[in-house]
Amino acid sequence: MPDDHPNSIGTIGFMRRDYVNFGFDHADVIIAVGYELQEFDPVRINPNADKKIIHVHRFPAEVDMHYPVAVGIEGDISASLDALTQRLDGIEFDISPATPSCDLLAQEIARGQQDSRFPMAPQRVVADTRAALGRGDVALVDTGAVKMWMGRLYPTYQPNTCLISNGLSTMAFALPGALGVRLAEPDRKVLAVMGDGAFLMNSQEIETAVREQIPLVVLIWEDSAYGLIEWKMDLELGEHYNVTFTNPDVVKYAESFGAKGYRISSADDLLPTLRTALDEDGVSIIACPVDYSENLRLTDALGQLDGTL
Repeated sequence: MPDDHPNSIGTIGFMRRDYVNFGFDHADVIIAVGYELQEFDPVRINPNADKKIIHVHRFPAEVDMHYPVAVGIEGDISASLDALTQRLDGIEFDISPATPSCDLLAQEIARGQQDSRFPMAPQRVVADTRAALGRGDVALVDTGAVKMWMGRLYPTYQPNTCLISNGLSTMAFALPGALGVRLAEPDRKVLAVMGDGAFLMNSQEIETAVREQIPLVVLIWEDSAYGLIEWKMDLELGEHYNVTFTNPDVVKYAESFGAKGYRISSADDLLPTLRTALDEDGVSIIACPVDYSENLRLTDALGQLDGTL
């Protein structure tokens, strides 16, 4: 469902108290299409195990205490949904948005667009990334804090235009994945969005892209740390340790492979740099310093929200 559809409420939040999850607080029935248990813990949307679950997938559902399947529909997903739609013909529904979550997300993105701090606010990086890419262009988002921010806030409008390794959370998949996407979809712009930790795990694929003349852009969210691990340690332990590392000079590093390198030095630099790099017929690496102090501010803000909004 496109994120600009009036009935879209966005992506399910990665924690219990997030805007989209409020819609599930009021739900009696959840129709889960293509859902797999390892992708998302159902306790976050069915904490009291009191909602009826209709599961539609190609194979039987896995169940647990918070995912008791009342009706399982096993078969081709498209054919199953078409059959359900035909049976509902003539029945009228109230299809007004169930929660204000879409407005809250839009407000967060709008605030991010105006945030000129540097290192950059994650919300601003997401907003500028969305502005630089067309509706059919493809972003591959790597594992880490970058995934949490992009997953929550990055609007998508067409299938397979935001690719995330979620179930296994394979770190450093985005750069080699971008090579494959660009080969399969040569007419689309392709952006690999990575944390600096993930980039250093697979950066040698820049050589492949340059040698095989595969145009793509890599945007590195740079904080010289494993940001998601730091975030979780701060939440659960109140402190963090052994999560920092040093980075190379990304511009020189990119140039050593024959690619172009860019370093963002102010919040207003990112959007024009992205547009320039995406318009070029080559390989570009962009290092963008990010202010991850916003992580705990987000956690605190969501924890104070009331699900009856």
